Amino acid sequence: MADSPLIGVSTYLESAVRWGVWELEAALLPAGYPRLVQRAGGLAVMLPPDAPERAAAAVARVDGLVIAGGPDVEPVRYGAEPDPRTGPPARARDTWELALIEAALAAGVPLLGVCRGMQLLNVALGGTLVQHIEGHAEVVGVFGDHPVRPVPGTRYAAAVPEETSVPTYHHQAVDRLGTGLVASAHAADGTVEAVELPSAPGWVLGVQWHPEMGEDVRVMRALVDAARRGREA
Repeated sequence: MADSPLIGVSTYLESAVRWGVWELEAALLPAGYPRLVQRAGGLAVMLPPDAPERAAAAVARVDGLVIAGGPDVEPVRYGAEPDPRTGPPARARDTWELALIEAALAAGVPLLGVCRGMQLLNVALGGTLVQHIEGHAEVVGVFGDHPVRPVPGTRYAAAVPEETSVPTYHHQAVDRLGTGLVASAHAADGTVEAVELPSAPGWVLGVQWHPEMGEDVRVMRALVDAARRGREA
């Protein structure tokens, strides 16, 4: 455990959450995220929304960073008008997580974006999103699954070389790739399912699915391994 990298995971900020006799504002995270970090050999720490100017200090204290899934990115962030099917904005999360991404990229801290996190990584680098697609969230509130195929020679393919079925729940997707990003996995319908940044000084990957809802730890283990190498360098 002494050499377990510390992995920061961004969180939700919800206005009213009930437990016991209480209903209060809460910073929270589905338990699948810290459990996946732990199964992959890391120590998990939650990073709730904070002032963006504190992001660099937060990133400096972790060995790796996960931007978690969650609500739709506000379309104004990529210069678009909201589609009627786009969900309400989560402005505190958008601001904080964009600052975390920028800090991680600047510092070379290994970074994994999950679902919304991958989309936000794309937006941070000047890319755009498709605000609604069909077939990737078929039943409300229920994770589906579909195969994704890695692009040979990519960082994702090095971690998961074969086509594999992944837990999925999203209705938005990458449209124009951000500067420097390359697609490293696709769904059967051509949807970009993973992106990475080969030119970055650190390890950077985004996946459109939810590895925390499955049994395959390879993507998270790749992040943890990169975080360990970075700490030892």
